[in-house]
Amino acid sequence: MKKFRFQLETLLKVTRMQKDRAEVAFAEVSRRLEEERQQLRQYLEEMQQGHKDYDDIIAARRMTVGTLMTYNSFFDWKRRQIEAQQEQIIQTKAEQQKKLRELMEVMNELKSIEQLKEKRRREYIEEMLAEEQKMLDEIGLNLYMRQAD
Repeated sequence: MKKFRFQLETLLKVTRMQKDRAEVAFAEVSRRLEEERQQLRQYLEEMQQGHKDYDDIIAARRMTVGTLMTYNSFFDWKRRQIEAQQEQIIQTKAEQQKKLRELMEVMNELKSIEQLKEKRRREYIEEMLAEEQKMLDEIGLNLYMRQAD
């Protein structure tokens, strides 16, 4: 009895490697997105702390023109950082969606090939069982013919 051999085994292996690479790429961009979100949270906390400090200075009546200009520059700089970070997050989300689509495509292709392999394996088993049954029938017929003689 010959061993089952799937003709597209090489394609199956290549597709599995593509899936692994797509998973790694998706995980990398997801990790980067989380880091960028964390950076945005830090910028927002710094802005909030700056506002608190600013409010404390105003409440203590220690505001000078220099201090006012310094805080004004700080808030402007933080707003620019926050806007840039938000834009970066939008771009990274788009990249993440692209990597997810690529991963889904490879997974669908892999699933199709694996289903085809399973179908071919079942056909092989049915063929082997039919062949085995045929041999058993021939043996039984030969034994019957010998007994009849």
